[in-house]
Amino acid sequence: MADKPFVKAKIAFLALAALLAVALPPAAPAAAQSVRLKDIADVEGVRDNQLVGYGLVVGLAGTGDRLRTAIFTRQSLVGMLERLGVNTRDNEAKLDTRNVAAVMVTANLPAFARPGSRIDIAVSALGDATNLMGGTLLVTPLLGADGEVYAVAQGAVATGAISARGAAASVQRGVPTSARISNGAIVEREIPYALAGRSTVRLSLRNPDLTTARRMAAAVNRASGAPVATATDPRTVVLALAGRDPVAFLAEIEQLRVEPDQTARVVIEEASGTIVMGAQVRVSTVAIAQGNLTIRVTETPQVSQPAPLGNGETVVVPRTNIEVEDQAERRMGVLRGGVSLQELVRGLNALGVGPRDLISILQAIKAAGALQSELELR
Repeated sequence: MADKPFVKAKIAFLALAALLAVALPPAAPAAAQSVRLKDIADVEGVRDNQLVGYGLVVGLAGTGDRLRTAIFTRQSLVGMLERLGVNTRDNEAKLDTRNVAAVMVTANLPAFARPGSRIDIAVSALGDATNLMGGTLLVTPLLGADGEVYAVAQGAVATGAISARGAAASVQRGVPTSARISNGAIVEREIPYALAGRSTVRLSLRNPDLTTARRMAAAVNRASGAPVATATDPRTVVLALAGRDPVAFLAEIEQLRVEPDQTARVVIEEASGTIVMGAQVRVSTVAIAQGNLTIRVTETPQVSQPAPLGNGETVVVPRTNIEVEDQAERRMGVLRGGVSLQELVRGLNALGVGPRDLISILQAIKAAGALQSELELR
């Protein structure tokens, strides 16, 4: 009897929940497809620049280059020692150490990087070094495409790899001949680019599309209250600043949300068997039957021995087992025209095919003219 008030309260709560579910309209779907403008477009001219350099990593535990075969490492070592006042030219042929490795150093110089700021660098072995773990990169100038020095790199390298070897086994995780140095380079020269004083700024779409470009221009014009944005091509939207502060104006519009459009495309990477389909992929009505003929021959020879005290001899008796699998249980399936991506995947999965067979099916559907999308093979 003491539980009756609790039961009545529970019934009343369920009745209220059911009433609200009927009375209240369903919640509007969230704008999951809309993204920020800054996530789909870049400001033209604001970009990274690639740097490259050649240097030496020292302090390796016998895992560096062999100086007798890596001529460039030996010459670099001799030249470095001469700059430090050590003459090894007369005994260059006697240099025999595996604690030095020649490396290529790469980095990206960010936009608006000022002298004195630091950037990350990547270090990769150039010769026959087997492991860069524990090494230190010596001062290495990093050059741009114009041949000018924009940064100087130096520091202890970190491979993040594990390599161990014994007499009969070895184990390796990661690539020990590639390493990184966080904040390993100091910027010495900046690449000038000024936003202030510009009359126009161009936005470049990362995925060119006419519809997306027009939507971007319309969103910017609505937010600014004036026709300041114009889509000139599928990749470019031109902004007329008209006396506005470029930095402040770009900071305002980069938070605008736009729903990007996309081309119906199926991307197939045959090397790994990866298939990626866009949301707009559609298939006309088509019937599909897929099957493979597999013949498996297995040899299991057996040894036949004579009975004890017999006068026979031991012989090997061949035994062959042949299996034929024609996948006759598979039937032809029908994919209705205009189905969504989810229905398309469900229909293809119903045929019981794997990724490799699915690649062949998609190519055949495209050849039949029933795949209403681009088919990109990589």
